[in-house]
Amino acid sequence: MAWLEIKNLQAFYHGICVLHDICLQMDKGDLISVIGSNGAGKTTLLRSISRLISAKGRMLFDGEDLMHLKPQAVIKKGIIHCPEGRLLFPNMTVYQNLMMGAFLRKDLKGIESDLERVFEFLPVLSERRSQLAGTLSGGEQQMLAIGRSIMGRPRLLTLDEPSFGLAPLVVDVIFEVIQKLNNQGLSILMVEQNAALALEFSSFAYVLEEGKIINQGNSDELVEDPSVAKAYLGMA
Repeated sequence: MAWLEIKNLQAFYHGICVLHDICLQMDKGDLISVIGSNGAGKTTLLRSISRLISAKGRMLFDGEDLMHLKPQAVIKKGIIHCPEGRLLFPNMTVYQNLMMGAFLRKDLKGIESDLERVFEFLPVLSERRSQLAGTLSGGEQQMLAIGRSIMGRPRLLTLDEPSFGLAPLVVDVIFEVIQKLNNQGLSILMVEQNAALALEFSSFAYVLEEGKIINQGNSDELVEDPSVAKAYLGMA
């Protein structure tokens, strides 16, 4: 059995089905991407896993059923969602935002250790620790969102559009951190509109279109797939 196993997942907004029989799986330690155009349902998929929206089907994480859990219980299972748009607390400092990521934790020594880990990966956050989050640049805010997620000590990190709206140099930093986290054993499920970037860093990918998975495979194979190359990589 896969570590995360999703079968026949349907998700709904206001009673309208927007995900149709999604089947997806990943093993512990994987870095898996979901690519697709804007509006394909990528964010909805992650929100379904985090139990933030109405859904039905089957979702197992490490052998446990997620479907009947509330969002807080999903977090306690170790599934941490880094949302599109960052959703920081703009009037709180960088340090306070990072501590919000550890809100449900009681292991003070572990929290201190993870804070040092965040500052090691993202030293700019250490330099800005007393600065209000709302005054950071877009790239620094994305770094803070990822740092806050690390403070939750995820077993599975779900990343929603980590490159969105960022300058190329900042994207390089963000994806270097993502790669380091995965190399250290963190399982990552990433949705990303920049298909070329997602396929470069992930080992396996799913292609989502209009709420349905229309293709899947090893990332290097999908890069060579003519339909994927034409639709998502800008290649004729």
